Amino acid sequence: MLVIGLTGGIATGKSTVSSLLKAARVPIVDADIIARQVVEPGTSALAQIQTTFGNEVLFPDGSLDRKKLGSIIFNDEVKRKQLNKIVHPAVRKAMLWQMLGYWIKGYKYCVMDVPLLIEGGLWQWVGLVVVVYCSDTLQLQRLMQRDGSTREEASARLGSQLPIAQKVPYADIVIDNSGSEQELDDHVKGLIRRLEDKAGWTWRLSWLFPPFGLLSAFWTLMWKWIKQRKRNATHMSSR
Repeated sequence: MLVIGLTGGIATGKSTVSSLLKAARVPIVDADIIARQVVEPGTSALAQIQTTFGNEVLFPDGSLDRKKLGSIIFNDEVKRKQLNKIVHPAVRKAMLWQMLGYWIKGYKYCVMDVPLLIEGGLWQWVGLVVVVYCSDTLQLQRLMQRDGSTREEASARLGSQLPIAQKVPYADIVIDNSGSEQELDDHVKGLIRRLEDKAGWTWRLSWLFPPFGLLSAFWTLMWKWIKQRKRNATHMSSR
């Protein structure tokens, strides 16, 4: 099964692309949804958070008070790393199980919707990286319009993230979301056609003969690593 990593930046349209793919019955593994599920009451991750940060990060009903937890880790790098050490492994494990579920059901491919795909290094473990892109100016305008924020507030929020232009070099496919909704819809339909062609007939062989699937995945990841090394060398030489 071909695994695609979908990412972008805030207000670039990644969530819209993900929704269009879902509407087209493309299997999606959504990291944001899973991140909420792994800290629901009764989970081991929530128990670890309670032990680490205290009962004050829980509501009376035992659910996580995200606002309270956010205020604790916002300006504390040590505590933020403690939280990430608890949550990230749980999210990755759940994503893997969901992906395997799609493989068992015989899907040709699935899309991993991960906002921090590049920052977290997960881009190295997917077959294709798709980045949803728009210009910095358009991104700022959309963020201000969406949240009703000032230019300074929106700029500060964008400044806290990896610039979208720095994600593009990691992409195997770039979806330019600078145009209309119809143009984006056409881009997504084109993406699906490319994924169908890329998956080809080999998905049946990898499902019926798992060693072939493992060998194919290894080769895909090795080729991705080689291509990224070449990109990095080109980028360094152009400085």
